[in-house]
Amino acid sequence: MSTAPEPAEGSLLLDDQLCFALYAASRAVTARYRPLLDELGLTYPQYLVMLVLWEQDSISVRELGASLQLESSTLSPLLKRLEANGLLHRERRADDERSVAIRLSEAGALLRDRAGTVPLAIGDAMGLTPEQDALAKQLLRLLTSNVSAD
Repeated sequence: MSTAPEPAEGSLLLDDQLCFALYAASRAVTARYRPLLDELGLTYPQYLVMLVLWEQDSISVRELGASLQLESSTLSPLLKRLEANGLLHRERRADDERSVAIRLSEAGALLRDRAGTVPLAIGDAMGLTPEQDALAKQLLRLLTSNVSAD
C-alpha cells in the first residue's frame, strides 16, 4: 500500500499550491453563478453589491467598498451600471457632501425576491453538508485575515 509523499517544503508542483486550488474553486463557483445571474440581468460583482444592499438598504460608497473589499475605482463602474439599469440610486449625503449614499430603487428591492433561488442552487451545486459549508467559510475567512494582516 503506497501513500502519496508529503509535499516538499517550497514545492513548485501545481497540485501542492493552495492558491491554485482557491483559484480553480473560485472560477468554478463563479461559472456556476453565471446562468443564474444572467436571468437576473446581473454580473457576479453586481450581485455582490446587491447582496450588501439587500442587507442594508442605505450605505455609503466607502462602507460598501469595505464590505466587498473593493477599491472605489473598481466599485464606481459597478454602481454606475446598476444605477443605469434602475436598481439603485446614488445620492450625495446632506450631512456630508463628500460622501455618496447608495440606496436601492424599487426595482432593486423587488429583484431580491427573484434572487432568492440563487443561494439554494449554488448550495446544491457545491454539495457540502451544512457543517462543511460552515467550516469552509471559517477557513477562508481565517486565510483572508492572515494574508491581509500587515
